[in-house]
Amino acid sequence: MTQERKSSRPQLLQSMIDAFRQTDLRRKMLITLGILVLFRFIAHVPVPGVNAAAMNNYVTGGSSTGSLIGVLDLFSGGLMRNMSVAALGVYPYITATIIMQLMVPVIPRLRDLSREGEGGRAKINIYTHWMTVPLAMLQSYSQLVILQRSSKEIFTNASGVVTHIGLSGADALPTISMIIAMVAGTMFLVWLGELITEYGIGNGVSLIIFAGIVCTLPKLVGQGALAHNALGIVLFLALTFVILVTIIIFTEAQRRIPVQYARSLYRGGRVYRQSGDTHIPMRVNSAGMIPIIFAMSFLMMPGLIAGFFSNGSNFASHVVNLFSDKGYFYWTLYFFLVVALTFFYTTVIFQQQNLADTLQKQGAFVPGIRPGKATDQYLSKLNNRLTWGGAIFLGVVTISPFIIQKISGISGNTLQLPAIGMIIVVGVALDTMRQLEAQLLMRNYEGFLK
Repeated sequence: MTQERKSSRPQLLQSMIDAFRQTDLRRKMLITLGILVLFRFIAHVPVPGVNAAAMNNYVTGGSSTGSLIGVLDLFSGGLMRNMSVAALGVYPYITATIIMQLMVPVIPRLRDLSREGEGGRAKINIYTHWMTVPLAMLQSYSQLVILQRSSKEIFTNASGVVTHIGLSGADALPTISMIIAMVAGTMFLVWLGELITEYGIGNGVSLIIFAGIVCTLPKLVGQGALAHNALGIVLFLALTFVILVTIIIFTEAQRRIPVQYARSLYRGGRVYRQSGDTHIPMRVNSAGMIPIIFAMSFLMMPGLIAGFFSNGSNFASHVVNLFSDKGYFYWTLYFFLVVALTFFYTTVIFQQQNLADTLQKQGAFVPGIRPGKATDQYLSKLNNRLTWGGAIFLGVVTISPFIIQKISGISGNTLQLPAIGMIIVVGVALDTMRQLEAQLLMRNYEGFLK
């Protein structure tokens, strides 16, 4: 009777029930959920000396700089809108991680550490944490300066006293306190993410970003439903669903390269021959959302810098308008930047893997290809061909807000999250499900995925 009742349940629901029945898995799931709830509480703790209501009005006011900051708010789960102590999110840590990945093949010491196994990776992770602190300090100070030059009301308290941003005289102490609060908030989120990775389910830092995006989505859909007609909302949701399916397809798409191996083992005074075959999964989109984050940072910087001088300079005002998300120039440049950065990042990561040398050391080879340099050239050429598909896919997803806007008539930041944020959401969700499925399969249960 119990078996019949189990078989009548949907596979996903049954897998969740099986996972929750296991004491250790239940503990990991509850730890993950509890830390994410704590993260949402932190989102409502404001930076000292900041008027959160004025910040919210500034983000939604429609100014060019406010719209740029509003885009960052979408990916932080409202941390920017509330001017939380964690307003920077975990993005300084992500930036430090990317910088370290790019420095590993260039600096011999880091390259040697990356080949030392778990101990070497732990040292690189420590360097990444130390690099996060100055990056967060620089980003927090720059953000505070930009906000004050754009709207002094953000730093005006209920008594009308204005907090000036500066590192000299009487302005130094309040400014330093704000910077310390924001840096501490970022490092606290990184620590929470590492707790999830160690004691919970999934990649903690990715889940922090995932939680912020998911918490923002219902509010955006509600704003869009109130601001536009029903037909436009239906069309918008339909196109968003198409994008979601496309993202899943390209995220899971891979080319399996057949590999055969034959090696000799010496045991107990005898020589044993081992042989077999396997494959190398080469993904179409191996860069993930990193090229999009890079391209977004590059495109936002000219508009933010020009925002300093837009009041007194016609040229600066022209630059601000040129790099706003309402023109063809912005979206065309966005597309080509994403494509170029996808090739750059994928090439760097592929070279760090050094697949040809690893295969040769393990006595494996690709059928029909000589080991060594010939294998490296073959895999590099194949990787470049696959990257074209991933690069164009990321480029099209990036400009899809502009396309959907022209088709459905819905404009504003409502489109930014479904287009780009879904890449992060889908990737994190699939990775977390794979980890939970692996835990279930170890206990002889059926997993989520077929």
